Amino acid sequence: MLKQALKEARYLVNRGYPKDSAIRFVSNHHRLPNEQRFVLARVVVASDTACRRRSKVVPLEALGKKAVFVDGYNVLIIVESILAGCDVYLSDDGFLRDTRGIFRSYRASEFTIPALTEILGILTMACPDRVEVLLDQQIGMSGQLAAQIGEMMAKRGSWTARTVRDCDRQLKTEQGIVATADGNVIDASSQVIDLPYWIAKGKGMRILII
Repeated sequence: MLKQALKEARYLVNRGYPKDSAIRFVSNHHRLPNEQRFVLARVVVASDTACRRRSKVVPLEALGKKAVFVDGYNVLIIVESILAGCDVYLSDDGFLRDTRGIFRSYRASEFTIPALTEILGILTMACPDRVEVLLDQQIGMSGQLAAQIGEMMAKRGSWTARTVRDCDRQLKTEQGIVATADGNVIDASSQVIDLPYWIAKGKGMRILII
């Protein structure tokens, strides 16, 4: 049922129907449960948009000697999902996305430090010249998390973590490679990298493709 719904939703969005309306129509038609409706929302991307986004993706080795700006909560939540064994899907634009939908209600868990360790570890391996992790100020305990990340970065040179009032808007203005799976940020950036993909690939973790 889910595969058929995805096929129909893709058909509609590729013919110009608004994504939200297309997914609602298909989901209602198939009487999908909320979990599967959310999968559609995360996976389906119009083919022209997906093509533009894929053209901006750089490989891990491209980070060497570059400035990298990390969409903190976006990347962290997906990596936590990977480590927790939650379902993570390869979206039509080639980016990994989870379906937990916990951004606004995010709280640190037993997977937070391991996830941060994986993120910083793969960045260290890529040898960027500069790294900034940006965290949304409005999310609870962001200041403490930024300080914790800063401590983990202490021996890595010009690497910093900070909170910002509007993370998406800030990332859209940065001149460097942006690590995110947020569609709006990808669309406004010139170069992007999907760090969770490289972490999942390196650990041999399961990625769902539908």
